[in-house]
Amino acid sequence: MSKNIVFHNYDVQRKDRNTTYGHPSFVLWFTGLSGSGKSTIANQVEKVLFESGKKCYSLDGDNIRTGLNKGLGFTETDRRENLRRIAEVAKLFVNAGNICIAAFVSPLIEDRKQVEEIIGTTDFYEIFVDTHLEECEKRDVKGLYKKARAGEIRNFTGISAPYEAPKHPALHIQTKNKKITESVQEVLNFLNDKLQ
Repeated sequence: MSKNIVFHNYDVQRKDRNTTYGHPSFVLWFTGLSGSGKSTIANQVEKVLFESGKKCYSLDGDNIRTGLNKGLGFTETDRRENLRRIAEVAKLFVNAGNICIAAFVSPLIEDRKQVEEIIGTTDFYEIFVDTHLEECEKRDVKGLYKKARAGEIRNFTGISAPYEAPKHPALHIQTKNKKITESVQEVLNFLNDKLQ
């Protein structure tokens, strides 16, 4: 950091916002293959939290890449920078007193560890949406797996680039033979004691 940059502390602090909003702030980081259901589950969790009066906001991979990170590609270096920027934004939301709901493939353990370090371990909850590759390909909502198999997309996670499953996620959602509503309820059950 440059010696000419001085961090400014404001009078309104995160703890003040948490007190006023009536709940703590933290990040729910959904990780899993493309098509696993991350964004769908995250969207429904946000809706329930919002309707119950919680201050929350969702960050999603495709949405972020249309603005803040639109200049980044999908090389390992660009993906790492993509996630670093998102982690910094998520940290700002936490400091603003919000529950930040982030849905990103974030395929490498090392990169997710960096995200956790930026946000802070006590504010970071990794949620692994565990859906088999075959099921994700069958869904292929965006047609990306078909393109990846045809060689039209390089560095596609699960096909030509690796996905490293979390070893100790805060929550492990196995989606096989499960409705979206059941997965959403798992997250809400997980959050029960965290929102006190």
